[in-house]
Amino acid sequence: MNRESSPLVQIKDLNKSYRRGSQIIPVLENIVLDINEGDFLALMGPSGSGKSTLLNLIAGLDQVDGGTIKIGGVEITSLSESELAEWRAGNVGFIFQFYNLIPVLTALENVELPLLLTGLTRKERQEHAALALELVSLHDRMDHYPRQLSGGQQQRVAIARAVVTDPTILVADEPTGDLDRTSAEEVLQLMDRLSGDLGKTIIMVTHDPRAAQKARTMRYLDKGVLADAPEISFTERF
Repeated sequence: MNRESSPLVQIKDLNKSYRRGSQIIPVLENIVLDINEGDFLALMGPSGSGKSTLLNLIAGLDQVDGGTIKIGGVEITSLSESELAEWRAGNVGFIFQFYNLIPVLTALENVELPLLLTGLTRKERQEHAALALELVSLHDRMDHYPRQLSGGQQQRVAIARAVVTDPTILVADEPTGDLDRTSAEEVLQLMDRLSGDLGKTIIMVTHDPRAAQKARTMRYLDKGVLADAPEISFTERF
């Protein structure tokens, strides 16, 4: 596949607004963005710039007002809500700031959760989940509950859960925002390996330039418009 001529994600003339009382508040305006397969993209910008809104639209969690989003040849902006939910379950892995693990389930059981929607047997689900935990170097913690894990370990469990279905894209919303510097570095190195070694396409929203520096591509949103990234000083590094 020629990655340069056939971007995995193609966004054209995307617009999104929200209604606040009688007012229409524009959030994203005429976004045009291509993301190549296997890229690790960081979306930066100040609070309220539309970063998370764009991420949610790419992940199929929200509907556009205008424009198109095509992912892997599928124009998701033309799908019905039920079609979009089915597409999302098979194609998107989610990594959140606060992990969203189920406290009464073990690491293995948390990772297994997305596989409950598949036709795999219980044994097959557990085998897949164990492999995903091995991928994030937590095979020896698979019987531990979230409360028995550090923040960095919990985020790695969440990453294992995100990749266990072998999704087309991984979307990460401030994945290091609740971690100390050492744990954040470990998570970012893992994400870099998922992209570089396994060819996973990762789209990460972050406000932290140190985290964005780990990505291969950086795009900057300013008041809902893609703009040139400002000069960023990396006086502190992981």
